[in-house]
Amino acid sequence: MSNTTTAVTQQASALEFPAASPLCSLKQRVGLTDVQVSYSRPGIKGRKVFGALVPYGKLWRAGANQATKISFSTPVKLNGTDIAAGAYALFAIPNKDEWILIINKDSEQAGTGKYDEKLDVARIQAKPEVLQHAVENYTIEIDPVDDETASLNLVWEKTKVSLKLEVVYVEKLLAQVEAAMASDEQKKPFVQAALFFLNHSKDLKKADEWIDAAIAERAAYPFFFIKARILAKLGDKKEALNVAKKARELATQADDLGFVSRTDEFLSGLN
Repeated sequence: MSNTTTAVTQQASALEFPAASPLCSLKQRVGLTDVQVSYSRPGIKGRKVFGALVPYGKLWRAGANQATKISFSTPVKLNGTDIAAGAYALFAIPNKDEWILIINKDSEQAGTGKYDEKLDVARIQAKPEVLQHAVENYTIEIDPVDDETASLNLVWEKTKVSLKLEVVYVEKLLAQVEAAMASDEQKKPFVQAALFFLNHSKDLKKADEWIDAAIAERAAYPFFFIKARILAKLGDKKEALNVAKKARELATQADDLGFVSRTDEFLSGLN
């Protein structure tokens, strides 16, 4: 082989072209759980997708190229089904009126060729939703998200399939918060602890003590607002009004109009 041919061959092997179905990595924290998804995103490209390109009633890798991979850093529930922490392959069997989503132990699969049903951890039924507008590129998203739940959505063409993702973190974090607040450490997370107890209806008297300690360190208007919410939940409406007015006054001085509006809404609910 001539030097010229060798150089051309080496140059060609170094070229990288865009993938027809580009790889996508998604990472989302739900509560204290990290959820990660790795998948490839094919496009419609003028084709009919479900019932044609992706046949009904047949196993699909829930993407293109490698089988879709999903992992959870803690145990979760998907549509009420318990899934242990770990990495899995995500497959689907689409149908017009119902999908089956499959969580399979073998997370490193090139597609569906070596799929082994005996390694299934769960088969979960889900109803497809018809969208008004077509989504060109296949999309997996985790939205909306709150502290304990999220929606895992598979979206393509005019079809959306969603699984309810649930995590358990409150009791675990509760023990950690109480241990931290009972420790001899000088710097304690007074605000975060008070807000956590408030949001999850735990010991509100403790929450009130902690937010008082935070206010003693720094008389910030968001701290007064948290205290007003705690007092309202404790049933002390009169004092909640007084503290909320203090929060509003300080927010006005700081020219934080958004916070003033939020406080006004709270005050309106108390009156």
